Amino acid sequence: MQMWSLTGNSQQLDGGAMFGNAPKALWSRWIQPDAENRIPLACRCLLVKDLDGRNVLFETGIGAFFEPALRERYGVVEDRHVLLDSLAEVGLTHEDIDAVVLSHLHFDHAGGLLAAWEEGQPPRLLFPNATFLVGGEHWRRALKPHPRDRASFIPELQPLLEASGRLELVEGEHSHALGSSVRFSYSDGHTPGLMLAEVGGVVFCADLIPGRFWVHLPITMGYDRFPEKLIEEKRAFLEDKLARGVQLFFTHDHGCAVARVVRDERGRFGSTDELTELRG
Repeated sequence: MQMWSLTGNSQQLDGGAMFGNAPKALWSRWIQPDAENRIPLACRCLLVKDLDGRNVLFETGIGAFFEPALRERYGVVEDRHVLLDSLAEVGLTHEDIDAVVLSHLHFDHAGGLLAAWEEGQPPRLLFPNATFLVGGEHWRRALKPHPRDRASFIPELQPLLEASGRLELVEGEHSHALGSSVRFSYSDGHTPGLMLAEVGGVVFCADLIPGRFWVHLPITMGYDRFPEKLIEEKRAFLEDKLARGVQLFFTHDHGCAVARVVRDERGRFGSTDELTELRG
């Protein structure tokens, strides 16, 4: 089994939104904002090659499905589908992926399922040979989103996934498609039914912990639905990963792909042994 961190399209988003109620005087020491108060964010995916003979992709990033005006609004840097280039660098195409695991269906995590925008063309689903795994609770949220996060979903995506005939809704610790090789747990603080995947001693943290700086318990995003609940979920999550030696995989950290969680003498969580990428 080989693990690869793959870069997708990157973003620049408002730092205040990404750090919630943390003051700029604090978070600007971690990530320097630009003149418009935006910070760089990755949309990093995890590829596991030869997972019981299958190529499994954990998330697809934001992709390039937005038309130009929306691409500008949401700070998407590149106009090409960067994930497809990253797959090519490791000798694969989207057609070679056997399963795509999606923590949730917000556009910056699932938009890469769609082909790059072309004027006059409807959205088109990529990964024609993959089973798509989504948490059942979150799927139901995506079908009937709350006004608070409706704009985070791609309206055309859910019908395309359903019509593919390759959608599996995961309800427990394991899925039919991947069996015991991947263990799932769930979180509701960012969005109801967020699905966290653990494989080979690494856990895909998704938006529960988008990067190193959000390992600190009080740090949440302005996008989180239930920040206090998220903090309690994060505490239990980090205690478990620390006890079992499971490494954290970050999707949005522009400078770190994987790290090990630590705890200091005052009980504060942090990260160490940080890696910028995984290369097999």
